[in-house]
Amino acid sequence: MSAFVALAAFVYFIYSISSSTQINNILENIYNKAAIRLENLIEQEKNQKKFPDTSNWHVYQTEQSGTIQNISVEGLKKCAKNFETQLEVVIVKGQYILKETDMFISKNELEASEIQEILKNFNYSESELVSDNYALGFKQITEIGIKSMSPGINDPVTAINTIDYLTDLVRIRMQKEDHSISSNDNNEPILKMNVIAFELLLHNVLASYRNYCKHDLSVMQKLLQLLDLCLGRTACHTEYYKVLYQQAELLIDDAKESISNQHDLNLLQSQFKKIASKFQEYS
Repeated sequence: MSAFVALAAFVYFIYSISSSTQINNILENIYNKAAIRLENLIEQEKNQKKFPDTSNWHVYQTEQSGTIQNISVEGLKKCAKNFETQLEVVIVKGQYILKETDMFISKNELEASEIQEILKNFNYSESELVSDNYALGFKQITEIGIKSMSPGINDPVTAINTIDYLTDLVRIRMQKEDHSISSNDNNEPILKMNVIAFELLLHNVLASYRNYCKHDLSVMQKLLQLLDLCLGRTACHTEYYKVLYQQAELLIDDAKESISNQHDLNLLQSQFKKIASKFQEYS
């Protein structure tokens, strides 16, 4: 009997190790693809000219409802060049849009055939890749972290690992604008793509963890650490620091409602005070 128990324990140990290794590999793969995509976009933004004001341009709307899974940047650049105009895409990847929603803006008025050619570059049903959309990397890592905290799994270690990866991604994202601009061969801006705003991206990530992990001290400490470390990072806009501080306030508010042990709350509040003090340097 003891031999059987020992064998069962050994098999379980091997299974646990292999499962853990697999999850870590998956997380690292997602992180690497998202980080590379972000860094490439940040590099492209260097030395780019400012995109002109589009408030008086011609607005064109969607012809169907659905989730925009992919947008062809090269295709839109080609259209802008061929139609001798400049374009701004006002929707973002992954967004569900209704029919007759504002979709893109053109400097010059377009003919019906030109509009149809541009619309071909918005795909509603194709699968999406992290290497094309870094925001998907944030979403997938967050989903792994939240699933690891479900009652059936209850694996805070994996949740904490996901937050480590997200910390690095947030720090990289802080160097990026809330849009991307593409230029032609003469370095003239011809296409502006709006992306998910830093504020919304961070809120979507942390709101998920707050909802599922606000009772867990170790995870909450790790989330506050994420915000603390990111406050020490150079950002392309000072508004990003305010976003980080606001998220810290939300974390503390949820912790007060979910954690009854005063000692644990004191630890979290000590972290928050450090974040508040650091935020004052950017105010």
